[in-house]
Amino acid sequence: MSDVAAGTAEHHEGHSRSGVGMLVAAVGVVYGDIGTSPLYTMKEVFIGGYGVPVSHDGILGVLSLIFWSLIWVVSIKYVLFVMRADNQGEGGVMALTTLALRAAQAYPRLRTVLVIFGLIGAALFYGDSMITPAISVLSAVEGLEIAFDGIEHWVVPLSLIVLVGLFLIQKHGTERIGTLFGPVMVLWFLALGALGLYGIWQQPEVLKAVNPAWAVNFFIAHPGIGVAILGAVVLALTGAEALYADMGHFGRKPIARAWFILVLPALLLNYFGQGAMILVNPEAARNPFYLLAPDWALLPLVGLATMATVIASQAVISGAFSLTQQAIQLGYVPRMFIQHTSRHEQGQIYIAAVNWALMIAVVLLVIGFESSGALAAAYGVAVTGTMLCTTVLMGVVMLLLWKWPPLLAVPLIVGFLVVDGLFFAANLPKVVQGGAFPVLAGAALFILMTTWKRGRQLLVEHLDEVALSLPIFIGSLRSDPPHRVKGTAVFLSARSDAVPHALLHNMLHNQVLHEQVVLLTVISEDTPRVAADRRFEVEAYGDGFFRVVLHFGFMEEPDVPGALKLCHLSELDFSPMRTTYFLSRETVIPSKVVGMARWRESLFAFLLKNANGNLRYFNLPLNRVIELGTQVEI
Repeated sequence: MSDVAAGTAEHHEGHSRSGVGMLVAAVGVVYGDIGTSPLYTMKEVFIGGYGVPVSHDGILGVLSLIFWSLIWVVSIKYVLFVMRADNQGEGGVMALTTLALRAAQAYPRLRTVLVIFGLIGAALFYGDSMITPAISVLSAVEGLEIAFDGIEHWVVPLSLIVLVGLFLIQKHGTERIGTLFGPVMVLWFLALGALGLYGIWQQPEVLKAVNPAWAVNFFIAHPGIGVAILGAVVLALTGAEALYADMGHFGRKPIARAWFILVLPALLLNYFGQGAMILVNPEAARNPFYLLAPDWALLPLVGLATMATVIASQAVISGAFSLTQQAIQLGYVPRMFIQHTSRHEQGQIYIAAVNWALMIAVVLLVIGFESSGALAAAYGVAVTGTMLCTTVLMGVVMLLLWKWPPLLAVPLIVGFLVVDGLFFAANLPKVVQGGAFPVLAGAALFILMTTWKRGRQLLVEHLDEVALSLPIFIGSLRSDPPHRVKGTAVFLSARSDAVPHALLHNMLHNQVLHEQVVLLTVISEDTPRVAADRRFEVEAYGDGFFRVVLHFGFMEEPDVPGALKLCHLSELDFSPMRTTYFLSRETVIPSKVVGMARWRESLFAFLLKNANGNLRYFNLPLNRVIELGTQVEI
């Protein structure tokens, strides 16, 4: 979910949840990626080295493939079915994984497989987040090559300036410019539709491509390139995941209405218009989008396209921030400092580590590939891989959670899997043509996420082995009472039935206890948000000891001091100047003990050392925190 979505959606919610404002906002955030695909899709089909003939039948066959791909994959699969799988209104691959795991509780092995698919989908989304800004902005700036001769060597520097500027402004938030996104993208889609009508008017013959027989005949006439060309056709579908990922901020209906009322007609008109242009002038295949425009409109179109691609990039970047936040809460990514860029909109966040990592990757991609055509080879692998993972998870939700009749669900699932499988197979050869980048990036992120999750499990298991039972500890204090000092001490602990290690170390070294001792456990739920009346649980043990359990959703910031203010137990005083927070910091030492491979243990130790501590993650006051360390072998 993008942070732009949160700001724009909630801004309009108070006015007209189902009105024009929400529809425009959804267009501005959700459809930026798929809306800029016409910049490079048709060009890649004909000059991307696939061997597609620039002939009447070849053009109509490709247009038919694009038309029915948009109908089946986006309109039917995502809009009509996938978007129904919401986790309390939230969408995206991590939310879908949570639903699938909930449905497969009775099948442990299946749960393991589902986790793998979910993590692969999330990892490939990060790859998509790297490629989308690079290919989109490059394809927009390349329009200058049509307007001016000899400007080719300026395309890469100008693209880098636009992209670096985009990443530099992320820390300031997108609230101020977010309101412009909707109108700009509406103008963009209107321009797409107008250009398409202009081209179709010159050659109405292209409308015959609505007949699926042209796509079938294309496969029959060109068996060698029939499946391979899907590797280029899939470029028309990039951004389909955004419909689902941003659903939580807009709701299904505004997104669906925007798709059928404006976005789908505009895209189809433009693709058909480009096909008509190529029919009239086969030379136009080198850049049919910009050559479709009249000469007087070329420079304004380049400017509008650049703004549209920046918006598309913004949505993907902020989507990566939100996906990271979900992954942190679900325990697959080390804790990072999350900065909220708006005082009013909770969804507008900024994660510096993710931002700079994406910027470096995007800059390297632009410098390394130098053109949108070269980047297109790397694009399809990430997109189709994520789509395939979504279909697998969706199938489990349909059968096990919704309990749809197999006669209805299985044909749909098989149909989705066959189409997604064909697209994925068509993109596999791209791995040796540049597509290895998202695969390697996804593999690296998959290893990081699984290593972190498994390492945390091993660490908790080891600490549990030496943990002291809370009743035994309290009983020992009654026989030999320690010195008590004024104030409230809050000890954070992952387990609610054991003594926190920080408390044991404090007793060992300082030999004192506060008047009120709170053993605090923070639990991340598999729901996006937790209602205020379910935020905390309190249990009194006597002798000044209390157990407090705080619950947060995976889309929420775990603000511990803020949550503790809601605890109105008369014996507890959480006023800032009377409360001290005690944290335990573990230093992992890799060992030969059976757990993970030695290199993964070393990787986990490195991640743990450099992870953002509980102090900033839980929003604890800097001057009221004491950390006590311990070494652990895993």
